[in-house]
Amino acid sequence: MTAVDDRVIRVFEDLVVPEGFKAELIRGEIVMMAGPDLVHNMIVTSIMDQIPPSRWLRVQTQDIAIPAETSLPQPDLVVLEHGAQSRGRLVPSSAVTLVVEVVSATSRHRDCKEKREIYSAGGIPVYLIVDPVLAKCVLLTDPMEVSASGRPDYQDERTARFGAPLPVPALDLTLDTSGFQTISPAP
Repeated sequence: MTAVDDRVIRVFEDLVVPEGFKAELIRGEIVMMAGPDLVHNMIVTSIMDQIPPSRWLRVQTQDIAIPAETSLPQPDLVVLEHGAQSRGRLVPSSAVTLVVEVVSATSRHRDCKEKREIYSAGGIPVYLIVDPVLAKCVLLTDPMEVSASGRPDYQDERTARFGAPLPVPALDLTLDTSGFQTISPAP
């Protein structure tokens, strides 16, 4: 990392985030957003409740360290195997099995493009994007450092409409999406 990157990281780590907001460092930029709405939280809770706590550690808004990226993303849900967790504020991406992002009107590009590349670059095996506006889930697996486009990406992409079951082989479960609610697109 460069000296500028180090300064940005120090500013980010010392940042006091107002209550009701969250902040992430995405490719060297500090991104602050309002807290999620109820539909968003209900989707995250539904996913978390379907992942067996006896096998998986399920945590919300946990910062992840991604090697070779000036990013400290904070997914809506992070899933790790018991025993893979680490101490401290940053969990290394190598310890993470699954990340979940629930798309909002202001996060679509970050979640579907930037974070897709960032999580793939970090070698996170499974990335689940849930879109309550389009009523669909996109399950990304098999990360590769460089795709045909020259950017990190996932090799496998599976899409399911809300209401359809979504197999998540890495967790040995099928996600029930029938209870996921939708929201209207922003005007």
